[in-house]
Amino acid sequence: MGAETIRVERKGAVDWLTLSRPEVLNAIDVAMMTELRDYFGNLAEDRGVRVVVMRGEGRAFCAGLDLAAFAGGAGAAGDGPFGRGLGIQGYLADVYLRMRRCPQPILALVHGPACGGGFALALASDIRIAGESARMNAAFIRIGLSACDMGTSYFLPRLVGTSVASELMLTGRFIDARRSLATGLVSEVVPDERLAEAAQPYLDDMLRTSPIGLRLTKEGLGAAIDAGSLEAAMAVENRNQMLCLHDRDAREGMRAFLEKREPDYAGG
Repeated sequence: MGAETIRVERKGAVDWLTLSRPEVLNAIDVAMMTELRDYFGNLAEDRGVRVVVMRGEGRAFCAGLDLAAFAGGAGAAGDGPFGRGLGIQGYLADVYLRMRRCPQPILALVHGPACGGGFALALASDIRIAGESARMNAAFIRIGLSACDMGTSYFLPRLVGTSVASELMLTGRFIDARRSLATGLVSEVVPDERLAEAAQPYLDDMLRTSPIGLRLTKEGLGAAIDAGSLEAAMAVENRNQMLCLHDRDAREGMRAFLEKREPDYAGG
């Protein structure tokens, strides 16, 4: 990719995306914002990628915004690459929107600090596995800002409930790996050195699904969470199932089930 702050290694149909500014705990600067925006924005057109794994290099997942890089006021409205209006606020927020819009499921491997915007990267992912060292918080409120930032007020209560989300956001307290598992924020806790190994069963299971079925499941689940009624959610379900049924992989999946073998999906 020619990127400076992230590395993307493709292994089969999986992209392993590594945040790579370890000297500052993978804090987010303008270059990282731009590279993440471009990467997630281009995924919709990339049929070769079925799942994305996101992780951090070094001692942390992501410490959040690189405050030192913006100490001089860079990123104000109309400044630099940000254009008019919300400036850096809207520019970075678009990363999280693109994560949710991309059709590929995102599996976050979280170790060490995941703070502020880094916490939001984990929240915007579809599945989270925590290393034993993981410590996450809505750091925004600890630096004079609102904790409602980068989608945190949307994602967090949906994942852990309003009570726990209120506690974490109003206090800026850290939630460790053990409590993250107890509250349903993460699916599993493993030693840090086993994070990549722990991801593999999730990847194997997702890659056994049909490409269209996997993509439409992420889309449908996102729509159902915000649906105004059962009827609205079922309308999306019915639409997505009809799209699947008109895809050749659905016929292959059913034949494979009846013949008690692994399906050979063509994709598309």
